[in-house]
Amino acid sequence: MAQKAKMNNLIFRPHFKTHQSAEIGNWFREEVVKKITVSSVQMAKYFAEEGWEDILIAFPVNILEIEKINQLALKIKLSLLIESKDSAEFLKKSLNYETGIYIKIDTGYHRTGIASNNFNEINKILEIIGNSNNFKFTGFVTHAGHTYNCKSKEEIIKIHSDSINQLKVIKDNFINNFSEAIISIGDTPSCSIANDFKYVDEIRPGNFVFYDVMQYLLGSCKIQDIAVALACPVVAKHKERNELVVYGGAIHLSKDFLFDKNGNAFYGLVVNFKDEDSFSLVPESYVKKLSQEHGIIHLPSNQFGKFEIGDVIGILPIHSCLTANLADDYITLDHCKIKKMK
Repeated sequence: MAQKAKMNNLIFRPHFKTHQSAEIGNWFREEVVKKITVSSVQMAKYFAEEGWEDILIAFPVNILEIEKINQLALKIKLSLLIESKDSAEFLKKSLNYETGIYIKIDTGYHRTGIASNNFNEINKILEIIGNSNNFKFTGFVTHAGHTYNCKSKEEIIKIHSDSINQLKVIKDNFINNFSEAIISIGDTPSCSIANDFKYVDEIRPGNFVFYDVMQYLLGSCKIQDIAVALACPVVAKHKERNELVVYGGAIHLSKDFLFDKNGNAFYGLVVNFKDEDSFSLVPESYVKKLSQEHGIIHLPSNQFGKFEIGDVIGILPIHSCLTANLADDYITLDHCKIKKMK
């Protein structure tokens, strides 16, 4: 991803909400990454304490945390994300130090952000920004999360192009007053698959650090690129159903699911750790059902006898961001512990 950013002359501001680890964050420094994205004030504080000095909190600003925001803005180059004039007005009165401001634009995901054709609302926010000594307007940001619902690479590319074009229209409309405004995009499917980043200035993908089953099925990565698995002890076997019960349920994996080719829901794919160098996919095996702490794994009959109670097997998550968030630490395949934010 760093190479793609470099080839396209893009600012690389990776999202650290996926791994939430100081040590893994240091791997990005090896690629000369100096700017990062996080999803909370708490996470920004954690990484600021680890020496990161340019941090964007890419979540609509929570004005109830203004005291903590001011504490961070005093120490680092902090950027915030706003999508309403109410938040802008509050920050204008309450920010004590210069802070970067991105305006969140909705380009079709319909989660947060100002509709890309709502120039009136965008202009109101920009007027507030222009009249504040502590605002430093950075640009327009979007997260095209609807790429996660796509069925083909072509559909992802279309959303990618549409999102960029919507942001370009906005930037062109306001460029005379804000000549340094940038366009920032962030979803992993687009950043992984697309090669055309014309008009884009910054990318903020995060999931790619591990990838997951969803990204694999979208075409963002290969199965061997998935770099995180939930380690689960086998606690019971049911030969009559070809099912294993593992200690690893919804509180460890979340309840994200996908559908197989027969229309059946599954909650992860199964790997074993017997090969010390990699995850070895167990053929035709999947997480069939989850409850709070139980995971029910279906195995074909020719695989069932290979696992015993007490074995530790792995589950490739549907969504690695949620699974990683629910874990306390990471363990590498050579048995080293990597700590993460608590």
